[in-house]
Amino acid sequence: MTTTQPTPIDAEIKARHRKLWASGDYPAVAGLIAPLGRRLVDALHIEPKQKVVDVAAGAGNVAVPAAQAGGHVVATDLTPELLETGESRHRDLGITWRTADAEDLPFDDDDFDVATSCVGVMFAPNHQKCADELVRVVRPDGQIGLINWTPTGFIGELLGVLKPYAPPPPPGARPGPLWGDADHVRSLFGERVSDHQFTTATVEIDDFTDGAAFRDFFKAHYGPTIMTYRNIGDDAARVAELDAAIAAHADRYITNGRMEWEYLQAVMTVA
Repeated sequence: MTTTQPTPIDAEIKARHRKLWASGDYPAVAGLIAPLGRRLVDALHIEPKQKVVDVAAGAGNVAVPAAQAGGHVVATDLTPELLETGESRHRDLGITWRTADAEDLPFDDDDFDVATSCVGVMFAPNHQKCADELVRVVRPDGQIGLINWTPTGFIGELLGVLKPYAPPPPPGARPGPLWGDADHVRSLFGERVSDHQFTTATVEIDDFTDGAAFRDFFKAHYGPTIMTYRNIGDDAARVAELDAAIAAHADRYITNGRMEWEYLQAVMTVA
């Protein structure tokens, strides 16, 4: 088990992340992409009695179908408010909900058969620490399964739209959508994993009639968007600029009320 003591700077960064993801209503956003959790569980062939840890689990998009498949699931997240929502909705599934940092998981080595994360660890600032922890807590021949937004897909590009208006990232933080690049994932895990299975696919979203509807939903519910608007809240011109940029970005992806959000699915075996 790791025992890293956070520095004051690290503690401040974690507090910012908790505040970001507790703002708005992330479970409502996660509901748009609920099919991804089942897809990852199916790709991993999770079986009854397997020990599964879902890292940066939010309200349980992967943890819930993993438990429904019979797994003994621990759902972890840095933001306790998200876990509380998941637990209140799924008390009957026997999931353990535990506040934990993806960069410093409170578990023993080789503790789990499977580790998962669905658009979760990609938002932690230190990619290498997250990868190291995922490998550490999974037994040899166990599996790691990840779904992350690609740099060139809709959400990856949306984060690029937000960047000029957002608060500066923590020192040393790497862009989250890099987790959606297969070469980057390979570089993080190296020879500690084998049998790489990378699949680029899309999830269909049909909840928005136009870019303005998408913008208004994300402006009200999605933590990164909320914090970006707060950062420029005193500048009406920049707010109007960002309003237009987000709506225009979404309009480029909406056809007849449907959008396709691209992601990378990675399934790997721990050596």
